Amino acid sequence: MSKPVKEVKVRGVIPADSSCAVFLGNEEKTFVIYVDIGVGSAISMFLSSIQKDRPHTHDLVGLMLTAFSARVDRVIINQLKGTTYYGRLIIAAENELHQRKIIELDARPSDCIAMAAQQRAPIYVSQEVWDEVEDMSDVLHGIEEERRREGDQG
Repeated sequence: MSKPVKEVKVRGVIPADSSCAVFLGNEEKTFVIYVDIGVGSAISMFLSSIQKDRPHTHDLVGLMLTAFSARVDRVIINQLKGTTYYGRLIIAAENELHQRKIIELDARPSDCIAMAAQQRAPIYVSQEVWDEVEDMSDVLHGIEEERRREGDQG
C-alpha cells in the first residue's frame, strides 16, 4: 500500500554557519532541510550543471548506476522524527533482457536530493511529513530579496 505524497523541487540552497539550508517545496509550501556543506555544494553544482575536474562521491555513484543500466527513478522524504528526516532512494534497473527491477534503499535525504538533482529525478515528500513541516516560503523569499538588493548595490 502506497502512502500519499507531494512532489517538491529544490527551491534554494543557502549556505548557513556550518551547513547548508536546502529549501524544498512547491506552490503551496516550502520547508528546509539542513545538510552538510559538501552535500549542499554537490546539490548546487548539479542544479547549475557545473562540471567538475574529477568525479565526487555522488558523481561516482551515478557512474556506477549507469554502468549497471540503472538510474534514480525518484526519491521520497518519508519520515520526520524530531528534527531528523529520513529518505528512500528508488532505483530502477533493467537487465539485458529488458526486465525491469525496482530497488528501494534507505538513504539520508541530503544524498537523495543530490542524486535526484544529478539525474533529474523527481523528489517527493510523504503527506505525513508535508503536514508536519513549517512553511518557510516567506523566509526563502526574504533571503532572495536581500541577495537581489545586495547584487544591485554590488
